[in-house]
Amino acid sequence: MNLHLEGKVIIVTGGFKGIGRAISLELAREGVIPVVLNRKNEAAEEYEKELAQITDKYAIYYIDLNNTDEIAPIVEDVVKKFGHIDGIVNNAGRNDNLSLEETSWQDFEKSIHSNLTHYYELVHQSVEYLKESKGSILNITSKTALTGQGKTSAYAAAKGAILGLTREWAAALAKDEVRVNAIVVSEAWTPLYANWIKTFGDEKAQEERLKLITDKIPLEKRMTKPEEIADTACFLLSDRASHTTGQWVFVDGGYVHLDRALS
Repeated sequence: MNLHLEGKVIIVTGGFKGIGRAISLELAREGVIPVVLNRKNEAAEEYEKELAQITDKYAIYYIDLNNTDEIAPIVEDVVKKFGHIDGIVNNAGRNDNLSLEETSWQDFEKSIHSNLTHYYELVHQSVEYLKESKGSILNITSKTALTGQGKTSAYAAAKGAILGLTREWAAALAKDEVRVNAIVVSEAWTPLYANWIKTFGDEKAQEERLKLITDKIPLEKRMTKPEEIADTACFLLSDRASHTTGQWVFVDGGYVHLDRALS
């Protein structure tokens, strides 16, 4: 299926690793000009090398998205460089496991800022360009917004807010033919997830912990691959999803909606 994405300029936050990496690389394979916003880290060189093997039309901006005021000049530079913006993928963030019992309101607000504010600011600065292109916004969020987790109040609050913004922006921008959707991620095998699993001990302990999780995933009893999320992301960003907006799409093997006691 031709997704008609050739030549589209799409900004992706947190593109060097995990889900953002899979989305940005798959967009590049579809002919998109990916614009990646990410803090400079150990993955930068390898990521750019792989991206350059797919396309020579891309841009990378090194930014700590906590420094929210730096987003506006990047957006203006993207438009100056490429002439248009056709899509946004708000992806960057992390589960910082800040519990209700142990987290001050100051640390709560800091986490909310880290996981939510840049979603708003990137769209706020890009919205007029998205109206011109009749573009698409895709927000990546987490099951914790709907299921809870028990030890991550700030992250869950931010991810719940992202679901709310998805519906709000879809309503606000419908008249401009700008579509806004969200992908809700459950148990996806990313570098952050792999590092978390390592905290449970030796290899045997890690395998046991992982099995406890995957046994609760109805479809195939396995983790979701970032590439599977990327495939859905590309579809939602394309005009093949031309009448889809305001939706929360679950790429999770049935984790959230199906009975986990299925055998």
